[in-house]
Amino acid sequence: MNWKSFILGAAVGIISGYAAKEIISQKTYVSPEKVLENVKKQFGQDGQISGSWIHMEAEPYEKHRIHYQVYKGGISKSQEAGTEQFEFIADASTGTLLDVKTLTPETVL
Repeated sequence: MNWKSFILGAAVGIISGYAAKEIISQKTYVSPEKVLENVKKQFGQDGQISGSWIHMEAEPYEKHRIHYQVYKGGISKSQEAGTEQFEFIADASTGTLLDVKTLTPETVL
């Protein structure tokens, strides 16, 4: 065995190990489109949805001293009395709704 083959094999092994470590350590998130689809299904059970949006980038959020990466979004629903608007926060890792807030006319710009 010559030294060139040994060094080349060791270098390939080290690079492959590093690449595998980086791939494994990356956090995987549910796509924002999938999260919005699930939220719309939940909100659509008791009324018609007239609009929706979601921020496409996960951002840090803390609730009860627990840290999450979340997507923030909103839903508008048509009701008999008019349009009702909600903001939601969903966990980016699981898609689970963490918080929903009803917007009053004073908070909507």
